[in-house]
Amino acid sequence: MLGLQIKVLIAGTDQELDAALARLPQMRPDALLVGPNAGSLFFTRAHKIVAAAEQFSIPAMYFRREFALVGGLMSYGTNTDETFQVMGEYTGRILKGEKPGDLPIQQPTRFEFVINLKTAKALGLTIPETLLATADEVIQ
Repeated sequence: MLGLQIKVLIAGTDQELDAALARLPQMRPDALLVGPNAGSLFFTRAHKIVAAAEQFSIPAMYFRREFALVGGLMSYGTNTDETFQVMGEYTGRILKGEKPGDLPIQQPTRFEFVINLKTAKALGLTIPETLLATADEVIQ
């Protein structure tokens, strides 16, 4: 047993997100994992979430590469461009008359692992070479 505690913060609105981020200093977490919420709240507030993790010096992992691009430590998730491309193809098929219920359900098959070395350095972290070698993208 590692003796670690997991605390879950749930936010579905801007106010709930602000309250959750405000709790971080008192909680003093060793790390933060930001997963996708039911809507687009986290994705559209990436800068705010990354800024809070940076402000409180919390290493964080996110569900989309866009978080790492704006300064998050690392991300592992589906490729946004690929997801939108499939959505567009399905929209086109439906507009041409296909029934949505007849279209096959698709799940992502490609996931991206992105590491931001600039953020790692700011946090005083050394990322092992073996981990860097597995990354799809390393931001210098």
